[in-house]
Amino acid sequence: MGVDIDYRFRGLGAVLSHHLPADERIKIMTNKKEIISLEDIKILVNIFYGKVRKDKLIGPIFDERIKDRWPQHLEKMYTFWQTILLEERTYFGAPFPPHANLPISHDHFKRWMELFTQTVDDLFTGPIAEEAKWRAGKMAELFESKIEYFKGNPFKSLI
Repeated sequence: MGVDIDYRFRGLGAVLSHHLPADERIKIMTNKKEIISLEDIKILVNIFYGKVRKDKLIGPIFDERIKDRWPQHLEKMYTFWQTILLEERTYFGAPFPPHANLPISHDHFKRWMELFTQTVDDLFTGPIAEEAKWRAGKMAELFESKIEYFKGNPFKSLI
């Protein structure tokens, strides 16, 4: 017997209600699933950013930058990951520029990756889940490198 479940969270492989608002409780399930749909992407993004927002190291940076635009940010992340992982072209943007001037360092990227990897591992299995972690790691490396470059070359243009 489980608790009330929101339709968006069926099939999750972990107890995650402590990362969700009280009104979004999920049923305890024992099987992880593969990432195969936009609904899976939304689950990943929602749970991950729930963790990010509560994190003492990176949460304040996200909240300062995003402010009250979390719904818009989450929508953008849905399309970004849908494009990357499901090869459905729904994201049309430049992901690096919004990150270029953030006050972040290696420790912030490390924590972001820890939370992302943990979220994927808690929820999903299969080749797309592994690809999600690999791609996130590569993006974190690239963004960290570019941010360090622009810190050392303040007169260089981002475009």
